[in-house]
Amino acid sequence: MKQNDKIICMLEERQKQDIKNLNKAVTEFQQNFQKPETRREFDLSDPQSLKKDTSARLSDNDPRCTVSGLQKFLGEDLNHDQRVKFQKEQSREWSLQQQRDWKNALADQKFAEDLHDKNRIDLDQKAMELQRKEVETRQAVCAATKDFNRTQAAEFAERKMLEKRQEEEDNVAEISNLLRGDLLSENPEQAASSFGRHRVITDRWKGMNQDQLMAIRYTQQQQVLEKLRLQEEERQRNAEWERQRIQAARAQLLFERHQQRLNRELRRTLDNTNAQLSQEQKSKKIYLQEEVYSNFPTGQYFTQFNTTSR
Repeated sequence: MKQNDKIICMLEERQKQDIKNLNKAVTEFQQNFQKPETRREFDLSDPQSLKKDTSARLSDNDPRCTVSGLQKFLGEDLNHDQRVKFQKEQSREWSLQQQRDWKNALADQKFAEDLHDKNRIDLDQKAMELQRKEVETRQAVCAATKDFNRTQAAEFAERKMLEKRQEEEDNVAEISNLLRGDLLSENPEQAASSFGRHRVITDRWKGMNQDQLMAIRYTQQQQVLEKLRLQEEERQRNAEWERQRIQAARAQLLFERHQQRLNRELRRTLDNTNAQLSQEQKSKKIYLQEEVYSNFPTGQYFTQFNTTSR
């Protein structure tokens, strides 16, 4: 893939160089042999035409004299021979110039093709040389890699053998230490911590003895009794609060009943008073009606009537 990439890059570079040379040759040919001054219609778009223009008439043989200018009449072609000769010379010069331009173009094209072939041959030789060097380098790398892999395999096999031997020795030593150590013998002193008798080493501790278990059970029983006592106190306290709440509700109910009884008595008294006042007002009204028909009204009557109304 690298070789193909290099070849493709060289071919692309060669193609770019060929295009560049061809464009350069075309540009040089246009600049040298296709100038704007050599065109037939250049006089129509010549920017210097006004500067190059002359007066309306220079002489009697001025070819710019037209019929409307009355400078030259039909049939007076006095410069026919010179004009034809000049035209032939001009045509011959144009033909020779075109032949020279064509020969120069062919020579330039042949030179460009020869240069292109030479560059292509040089690039091909360089590509073959690079390919040969790459093959030699790949062969050398493969040989070095093979030697390195062989050496690595031998070192790996030796290291594996040494590791296996060391592992076997370590396993034998570990089994011997376990058989002779405190772990399998279950020595209770091995779990004692250096921070105090109340602390143990968890990975060596084999459990508690009977005295410790009895102490823990006694502590649990004391905790159960203490919890029962606290629950009993809580129940008595709640019962006392409930009794006080019932007494307060009963007292409130008695107070409300007493208040209702007082309200009924007050209402009854107020009704009796209103009935008595109504009876008195009716009696006074009857008395006043009788007074109207028997006596004439006096000032004492009006005074008494106003007091009664109030």
